[in-house]
Amino acid sequence: MQEVRTPIPVTQPEVPSRRVRWVGYFMSAVPVVMLLMSAVMKFLKPPSVVEGFVHLGLPERLSFGLGILELSCTAVYLIPRTSVLGAILLTGYFGGVILTHLRIGDPIYIPAILGVLVWGGLFLRERRLQELLPLRREPR
Repeated sequence: MQEVRTPIPVTQPEVPSRRVRWVGYFMSAVPVVMLLMSAVMKFLKPPSVVEGFVHLGLPERLSFGLGILELSCTAVYLIPRTSVLGAILLTGYFGGVILTHLRIGDPIYIPAILGVLVWGGLFLRERRLQELLPLRREPR
């Protein structure tokens, strides 16, 4: 005799409300603006950036490549179809920033907060991510 299986009902997460999406956009905009400013500063190389590289123990010649890396990861994050990949890339970038600062004893709260904002903003505005990581319990 065959066993009858009842399908498990699959519930789709709600579409984020307009207000929640705008909060997500704002949260995402903060790290994007910071990364764009940081990349531009790496291209212009004002004395404060050169001093920062010396303080971090990095050669100044890396500034152009790091600026390109910042812009590339940020561009991938800004494109809706590739935003999750962009968040993954930015997580790796911020991980490197955190490690660089830890190595010399500098505080790490700013890159850590920016990383949280990248994922938090994306989660609030991206339904695909909410399906992957449902943080809300379904009512019984």
